[in-house]
Amino acid sequence: MKNLQEKAKAYALKNALAHGGKAAQGNVISSLFHEGLKKEDVKEVAKEISEMIKKVNLLSIEEQKREFEKFEKFVDERETREGLEELPGVDEKKGVVMRFRPAPSGPIHVGNLIGGGLPNFVYVKKYSGKFYVIIDDTDPERTLPESYENIKKDCDWAFQGSVYKYLNASDRLEIYYKYAKQLIEKDAAYVCTCRPEEFRKFVEAKQDCPCRNLPKKETLERWKKMHDKTSGGFKESGAVLRFKTPKSEGGMKHKNPAMRDFPLARISLHKHPKQGNKFRVWPLMNLAVPVDDMELGMTHIIRGKDHKDNAERQKMMFEVFDKKYPYAFFIGRVKFKDMELSKRKIAAAINEGRFSGFEDERLPTVASLRKRGFKPEAFAKFVEARGLTEVDKVMDSKEFFKVIENFQKEV
Repeated sequence: MKNLQEKAKAYALKNALAHGGKAAQGNVISSLFHEGLKKEDVKEVAKEISEMIKKVNLLSIEEQKREFEKFEKFVDERETREGLEELPGVDEKKGVVMRFRPAPSGPIHVGNLIGGGLPNFVYVKKYSGKFYVIIDDTDPERTLPESYENIKKDCDWAFQGSVYKYLNASDRLEIYYKYAKQLIEKDAAYVCTCRPEEFRKFVEAKQDCPCRNLPKKETLERWKKMHDKTSGGFKESGAVLRFKTPKSEGGMKHKNPAMRDFPLARISLHKHPKQGNKFRVWPLMNLAVPVDDMELGMTHIIRGKDHKDNAERQKMMFEVFDKKYPYAFFIGRVKFKDMELSKRKIAAAINEGRFSGFEDERLPTVASLRKRGFKPEAFAKFVEARGLTEVDKVMDSKEFFKVIENFQKEV
């Protein structure tokens, strides 16, 4: 079998990451059968594969992730898989708690569906439990008023009326503020008044900025000043709440620059479609997401592999609060050669009159898919067939919809 060692290591790493850091020999050999390994040859290579798995299982999950990035090209993506892969750590009585966080900056499209919403939903359907849709509306400038109604309509269709609860992140600001203050009190966050270009220099030099080591009392005063609407408060770009990367993780010397004192909240004076000008401090993803995951008891998270850094940041947040981070899995993107999947660009094209609306049949929006008579179960079957692979897939729209139409016949 060609590239046996590389393929065995790739599948051992993939299986380990899907099962809490421990690969199982049976699963790895099963994957290698699909790569061309003959059953009569298993005895010959079993010892070699066993040794490979032992080495992989001795690595930390972080090391396994880094190694898998080098070897994922040897993993073959199979379009036909019988059923979903099992998730580790599932409570048989309670099932799983999972979520989908669409941004209200434009219409939900097929990329959001197969790359975020459905991979989580199909597992909630498999194990039962709770599936939340959290509208990420904490960027006042990018939040479109019509998105609230459109997202609910799209999600009701896509998830077949099985959403446990819809939440707006902007309705949860006081919860985020409570956690932010606790982070400051735990010496895990600070208010930074350095200009962005100045802070970038500190990041590059691996040095603390002057704000990092201010007394806690002064930091709390700065936090109050961020909220202050009077002339005594900070201006819009005058301050940012930052996570204080723990010294145990390297602090401002962390090997990954993206982990060095990343931002958690900023000031925006833009009027919010729902909240108006009631608030001026708005949480960023790496504050809102881990807080919601802790508060709502998320058990498993499936997200695009481009969120690996965010997952590492959010895991550090969990550690500050002495909470167990949910089981996390990453999937590769389906890259379409000929479909525009930018929400902002789709919304702009509609506003310019190039399309009649979100339901225009030339668009890859959920509203368009619904109008064209597609069934959400067909897209769910596509997601199940892909599984939890980190390998990207490149397709054109004709090829993709041919696959979807075949699944549609089944449902």
